[in-house]
Amino acid sequence: MGFTRARNAVLAAGMIVGLSSCQTNPPQEALKPLPPFAAISADDQHATMHRGMNILGADPIWRDPAGARFHPEHFGRLRDAGFDTVRINLHAFAHTDASGAIDPAWFATLDRLLNTALYDGLTVILDEHDDIPCERDIAACGPRLQTVWDQLARRYKDYPNRLVFEMLNEPHGKLTADVWNAMLRQILAVIRASNPERNVIIGPSGWTSIDQLATFDLPEDDRHIIATVHYYWPMRFTHQGAFWVQETANLSGVTWGSDAEIANLNKDFDGVKAWGDAHHRPIFLGEFGAYEKGDMNSRVRYISAVARAAEAHGFSWAYWQFDSDFIAYDMSRDDWVGPIRRALAPQ
Repeated sequence: MGFTRARNAVLAAGMIVGLSSCQTNPPQEALKPLPPFAAISADDQHATMHRGMNILGADPIWRDPAGARFHPEHFGRLRDAGFDTVRINLHAFAHTDASGAIDPAWFATLDRLLNTALYDGLTVILDEHDDIPCERDIAACGPRLQTVWDQLARRYKDYPNRLVFEMLNEPHGKLTADVWNAMLRQILAVIRASNPERNVIIGPSGWTSIDQLATFDLPEDDRHIIATVHYYWPMRFTHQGAFWVQETANLSGVTWGSDAEIANLNKDFDGVKAWGDAHHRPIFLGEFGAYEKGDMNSRVRYISAVARAAEAHGFSWAYWQFDSDFIAYDMSRDDWVGPIRRALAPQ
């Protein structure tokens, strides 16, 4: 579906209802058209992205919009708390048919979310989060990503420049550096066919870890790229008690915040900045956080230290995550987890 049809359908059939439920916008705001796309450099794009939040990865909204935990007013609450960017975690593979076509109902949900976030003044990153199925079937991964991105890119090609695409979350395992460096060029060509100047976020293989930047090879002639890394070091602290990580599942009582640990954090980010400067790429810290099983005081120290170190090194960032685990927002109370929110965005 082209942008005009999609946008008219959204505005006519539910966008106004969704927006009017957002407490931060007067109803008439829903009637204002979104600005057209205008190309800006990756550096200028990055300069508009400061503090972000990962959202909607595990929300029931994707399969049952009526059962959504995240609601339109949460975009306004994010903005009012000091966040200017949201990274929407998409698992599009689960919503395609045998031909690769994306379910229109899934697209309608994404349309509503995307439009609401943009009307609320946020930068929106569409993050294709299908790294797990990609790693399981490398042969199918490239073609499936190309098919998904062809549809996403064409659908949103005329949306304002505050919409940014992120090619794939945390390529890893069989998606080695050599495989990923070749694949990303193929996917980028698909995106560029309809979005020649939209900024795209891409990270290295190896779980987008900072120590993999040395293996990362981006096309030099495409300057509309923002590089991304993720940071969860040391894992024995950030993932203590996390059942899905064998090495840390049984750990507990691990604290963080010594002078040496803070120095290591800054040394790590010095290396990331040096890479960004050498390659003339802005850096987006797309994920960081500390799991709930850790001591709250240590978690707050860690989260605050990472956020402030990122800002001091000139990186934009997005915390993992709003809801589900590592949470910044308590859906049961419909309110922020105060210490986490203050660590991220002190006011």
